Amino acid sequence: MLGNYENVMDSCQKALTHCTLCPRECGVDRTRGVLGYCRNDSGCNVASICIHKGEEPVISGEKGICNVFFNHCNMQCSYCQNYQISSKQAPKKPDLDQWQEVVENIAAILSQGITAVGFVTPSHQLPQMKRIMKELQQRGHQPTYVFNTNAYDKVRAIAELENLIDVYLPDLKYAEPELAYKYSGAADYPEIAGAAIKEMFAQKGPGIKLDEKGNMQKGMIIRHLVLPGHIENSLECLRFIARELSPEIHISLMSQYAPTPLVKQDPEMGRVLRPEEYEMVLQEMDRLGMTNGWIQALESAGCLQPDFSQTTPFTD
Repeated sequence: MLGNYENVMDSCQKALTHCTLCPRECGVDRTRGVLGYCRNDSGCNVASICIHKGEEPVISGEKGICNVFFNHCNMQCSYCQNYQISSKQAPKKPDLDQWQEVVENIAAILSQGITAVGFVTPSHQLPQMKRIMKELQQRGHQPTYVFNTNAYDKVRAIAELENLIDVYLPDLKYAEPELAYKYSGAADYPEIAGAAIKEMFAQKGPGIKLDEKGNMQKGMIIRHLVLPGHIENSLECLRFIARELSPEIHISLMSQYAPTPLVKQDPEMGRVLRPEEYEMVLQEMDRLGMTNGWIQALESAGCLQPDFSQTTPFTD
């Protein structure tokens, strides 16, 4: 539970006056419109609210999940499929920068029988996320909350979410600092993400809890997107999970990579994944005894890319 509403709002506001929410630790006063790395102020900063049926089956369920996409990102990966909203240069959507509209949009989706709310790229928007959760609680909504993160999170921030978040859905992008710096400007990502994911695992363990309809209620799933030309990075990510966490954890191994405009000319990243590359990663999963989770068909690269210029970004 989020406790006293006024206390939640007060603590959320204070967190933004000297923002060190994410590992960038800009220290700016977002309440006065001073912008740090993510270029977000203290407003809602919501870019899209939509039903998404393209997630892992236990996340989406039969009806889908209500995903709340926040503006911008604290990573700025050059190949991000959500670049239309994750880029620091992406414009705000005025209709989604008012708290009442945001909460009413989410509530309207929940009224359709959707039972889960996912917060996407929430690392630098934790006060806003908590406010949304509190206002939904005040309206009588108690959905399953999914924390869909790039894992560039502080351990302390994750620890404070233990009694608030039901499902952790982190990426594990990189095991190699050089790669993390080249494509995401975050050489410390392997260390930061590794520690954050360990904290998530300490809270949830390797198992997942499903309801009678097969919808996920508790636990964690680690996502990994296989990058073309960087297969050793994927192998090391899997080895980290098996060694430092558990081979029994649920993995979502994704082959849906498709080049964005920023990397189309990159000699390695300017193409889709080759079958033999994905097969090498699948073989390593098998060798490590990682049998829980989901894999994608290689054809997913052409059908899972969103268009955030549309009301419904995903053609699920």
